[in-house]
Amino acid sequence: MTFGRDAEVPPIGMTDGELVRSTLDGDSQAFTELVDRHAAACLRYATRMLGERSDAEDAAQESFLRAHRALATFDARLPFRTWLFSILINRCRTALAQRTRRQRRIILDDDAFESAAIDDDRAAADLRDEIDWAVARLPSEQREAFLLRHVEELSYEEMTSVTGAGVSALKMRVKRACERLKVLLGEGAKVDDRR
Repeated sequence: MTFGRDAEVPPIGMTDGELVRSTLDGDSQAFTELVDRHAAACLRYATRMLGERSDAEDAAQESFLRAHRALATFDARLPFRTWLFSILINRCRTALAQRTRRQRRIILDDDAFESAAIDDDRAAADLRDEIDWAVARLPSEQREAFLLRHVEELSYEEMTSVTGAGVSALKMRVKRACERLKVLLGEGAKVDDRR
């Protein structure tokens, strides 16, 4: 789907809610701005959930298509990102359910490691591979909850809106994911649920 950039006034500086209203009023550039704002986070999450960049791109694109078609149902009381992520998570779940049982490797993007104070590129690459390996071995519900909490930094309330699971269940999934990652990464791992 291609969204035109023909609006007279650029939507930069508008809130997501204002952009939704502008889109519903026929401003195609407003939806383009929503895509620009949220595409990187959607692609990052989908890549980590699905492991294949092409599968992630498909899931993210399909999520934006579905969001555009269903924009009139958007509840302005929720953050747009939360609503969009609920669509994206369903697309990722569907992709995982349709996938054959072969092992896939989770690919973490380089942005997740920019803040790491590791000077040795080889050590950083080894660490990235080890984390990729460990995250890929989490059960999908735990991986989903862990990524939403610790990578996308959603609150448990936002996670509830996105996944449909209760706060207690999500906290347990994150806790179990952290425990499993500690085991997989060894005793020196610094993965916890303090956020």
